[in-house]
Amino acid sequence: MMRIWPGSPYPLGATWDGEGVNFALFSEHATRVELCVFEAPDAAEASETIAMPEVTDDVWHVYLPDARPGTLYGYRVHGPYEPGEGHRFNPAKLLIDPYAKAVTENIKWSDALFGYTIGHPDGDLSRDDRDSAGAMPKCVVVDQAFTWGDERAPRTPWNRTVIYECHVRGMTRRHPQVPEELRGTYLGLAVDPVVDHLTTLGVTAVELMPVHQFLPERDLVDRGLTNYWGYNSIGFLAPHVGYATEGGLGEQVSEFKSMVKTLHRAGLEVILDVVYNHTAEGSHLGPTLSLRGIDNAAYYRLNPEDRRFMFDFTGTGNSLNILHPRTVGLIMDSLRYWVTDMHVDGFRFDLAPVLVRGYEDEGGPPSAFFEIVQQDPILSTVKLIAEPWDVGPDGYQLGRFPQGWSEWNGQYRDSIRKFWRGDPGMVPELASRLSGSSDIFAPSRRTTYASVNFVTCHDGFTLTDLVTYNERHNEANGEDNQDGAAENFSYNWGVEGETESVRIQRLRERMKRNMLATVMFSQGVRMILGGDELGRSQFGNNNAYCQDNETSWLNWEIDEPAQSLYDFTRELIQILQRYPVLRRRHFFAGAAETVNGDPDVVWLRPDGQQMTDEDWAEESNRSIGMLMPGRAGDEVDARGRAVVGETLYWLLNAGTSPKSYTLPKIERPGVWEELFATARPGQRAVRTPAVNLAAHSTMLLCHNENPR
Repeated sequence: MMRIWPGSPYPLGATWDGEGVNFALFSEHATRVELCVFEAPDAAEASETIAMPEVTDDVWHVYLPDARPGTLYGYRVHGPYEPGEGHRFNPAKLLIDPYAKAVTENIKWSDALFGYTIGHPDGDLSRDDRDSAGAMPKCVVVDQAFTWGDERAPRTPWNRTVIYECHVRGMTRRHPQVPEELRGTYLGLAVDPVVDHLTTLGVTAVELMPVHQFLPERDLVDRGLTNYWGYNSIGFLAPHVGYATEGGLGEQVSEFKSMVKTLHRAGLEVILDVVYNHTAEGSHLGPTLSLRGIDNAAYYRLNPEDRRFMFDFTGTGNSLNILHPRTVGLIMDSLRYWVTDMHVDGFRFDLAPVLVRGYEDEGGPPSAFFEIVQQDPILSTVKLIAEPWDVGPDGYQLGRFPQGWSEWNGQYRDSIRKFWRGDPGMVPELASRLSGSSDIFAPSRRTTYASVNFVTCHDGFTLTDLVTYNERHNEANGEDNQDGAAENFSYNWGVEGETESVRIQRLRERMKRNMLATVMFSQGVRMILGGDELGRSQFGNNNAYCQDNETSWLNWEIDEPAQSLYDFTRELIQILQRYPVLRRRHFFAGAAETVNGDPDVVWLRPDGQQMTDEDWAEESNRSIGMLMPGRAGDEVDARGRAVVGETLYWLLNAGTSPKSYTLPKIERPGVWEELFATARPGQRAVRTPAVNLAAHSTMLLCHNENPR
């Protein structure tokens, strides 16, 4: 029998101090808390059950001087089972510590995991007294020691950041140069061929889809599927055990750190996609796995008119109670832990508006949570990105986040797609998106960095599928192809026949280059979906959340078109990093502001004249020229001195006919050089007063004052 000392209420969770382990768990409404210690991950009975002897400020705590790293544990929490009052305590259910830093293997679904009796006439008002321990993952006490050596965070400036969104498992599951035992793991992502692929491409950050411990939903498992994406968290401080190479007894922590260390040494930042808006416990009819059994009324947003039910702003059945200080504390402790202990460089917050819902009802500012994060001395130093929508009322909050935050700009995605598929009247909005979306973000006194620009992400078509399929093909998801967004590119490529197929395929490849170039050269933060640089396809599935197979995994069998697209994407990023005017730190002021006679930005029509009000209003117009004169302040050197960059001229034509664009006359000596054109490869000097801009294409030119 283990010795028992009173212990401390802080820190929460299980903390190894080199001599023993302190256990601390918050529960405001519990009447008793038991710590259960297990000998094996699949054990159905505890080797020892300890009634936690002390409670301080609603934190139950105990210190076990004989416990060591690797100890397996869980909690049983006693209290009222009164669903109508919001209480769902059930000591028959083993519970995961919300502060656990590691969790063993995945859940084994059974009716015993539910706090009520499945099939009972009273539904969730009944109570199920079957023991769930045999089916539950166990928490693991972890030794946080790790040799970081000379590892340093890259701290890439926002204006040089290029984000690569990817999935830990899917990135390497099919990679032939990754050792088989490492494929689909944290360590697999840190293997040289993968790191070389990313650094040669030129991206500066990997944004990992959820790596917090998550669970597959029971209905997916029953259908032979799983939760592949991971937006179903159950442990906010624990790296997902499924991405570890070992047996899940805490090795996932050191393996995650090894991955971060390797990526940092390569100059790559690590951004985590985090899900703090809900948990895997679902609605009032969901299982009792952690927070529901620890203190349902404290951790979840309950309907004040009937506390049996939950508010659901996420579409998953529950929403975390961000109004409770202990819930806010859990999220903040989790964020700080991932920065200080795991060394990550930033976060993308899934369904971020959920995290502020209710503050205004309590008399607080509507952005209170985000301001709490932004003023934190640790978190304010990392990259903070919001997904600015949820499924609640007024759920689209784009542009409403405070200073210090960037946002996934879904309006950018939609505008760029509409322009390139030839929708009428898109040129005025296109101009706003190319120049950083100041119409959206300037009112909150933010800069170009507030906009994370993308045309594809994990949720939707890949770039190849976007230009290939007019309808989604999600049949494998088992939902009658009704799931996922009803997106399509719907471009009229012509009548496809034996003589047309090559031309259509050529246009599709060009359209991919068009959209990649548009993302890279628009002001703001650039993001591409992992695999788009290789032409990855999900065979028309635009909601592959449950497809842990070749539908979702990156295909590393690189043919000539894939290599060509990779090389093109790399060239775009090199151009971005070479020319300061593409990386402005502030919004364009417009033609009214000049420096040394040069305007800030000028929008030109094919004859070289500035766009007039009539030109902007012309709905049939599908092309535009964007002149960006180099100017002091676009960039600074190592000593902080202003650098004057080259003048660039960007042409975009989404129409079905070519356009001849007269080149602007620049007072300074030099020649125009074509940096790239999506309709043809290579660079060239321009010897004529005008250039021909092919249909469905874009081109970037540089006024070179020092031609070779």
